[in-house]
Amino acid sequence: MNNRFSKRHGFHHFLETEILVRQDAPSDLRWYIVQLALECGFTAKDLRLLVCRLLKKRPNDDNWSDLNVMKEVEELIDSCNWYHTYDIIEGLTARMREASYLYERDKFESELNDFFIENGIGWKLSDGIVQMRGSEEFEEIVDVAEYQLETQNLSTARNELREARHDLSRRPSADITGAIQHSMAALECVAREACGDNKANLGDIMKRYRDIVPCPLDEAISKAWGYASENARHIREGREPAFEEAELVVGIVSVLSTYLVKKHEV
Repeated sequence: MNNRFSKRHGFHHFLETEILVRQDAPSDLRWYIVQLALECGFTAKDLRLLVCRLLKKRPNDDNWSDLNVMKEVEELIDSCNWYHTYDIIEGLTARMREASYLYERDKFESELNDFFIENGIGWKLSDGIVQMRGSEEFEEIVDVAEYQLETQNLSTARNELREARHDLSRRPSADITGAIQHSMAALECVAREACGDNKANLGDIMKRYRDIVPCPLDEAISKAWGYASENARHIREGREPAFEEAELVVGIVSVLSTYLVKKHEV
């Protein structure tokens, strides 16, 4: 049902819950994937073939009825590692893209993303890839930054910010230091364009070009640069930052990059 009561009347906006799940695939999600795939055009046997291939399992030749095949699929998904559940989602989407006339790919993506939001799962399906999902505010901040960078043809900065986002999405474990490093590289690229100095690093830029950001807001960039140096580029044993800290850095960089692009028209 694409046009449910909650969507028709705008109540679905109130269904977003706090993100509680990232390195897990709850049993409800595993069950829902199967049901949604069937609704979107997969047959039981096609679904089993795809799941078995992705999990590197041989189909049970003794199961031939649709009912038994579906039980086999459910057992395979229920017992696989949590991150393979998201591999299966991507595999289903890839199959739908290959034969779009057979499946309802848009429905699959939309309904699955609704499930993620309503159940506090910190992932989203976008362009066939399962990516890390932050809060609505975080998503909007990063989306705006990527759009501004792309609009101003700052492709290197945009790609660095996108890589930071991808690092947060890596499975089974996010690349925390990579996310911080890529996001700071994005900010450095923008700052270089803003001050016209293509060789200086971000730390030097903040010392030489004091007006790039009004004082004392310039401290936000300097502190972020120092934090990245201490906790990502020159990390010490036992000092690896947490996921939430990396997410915060990506968000701060996104806001600052958008500001620099707009103020200095880079």
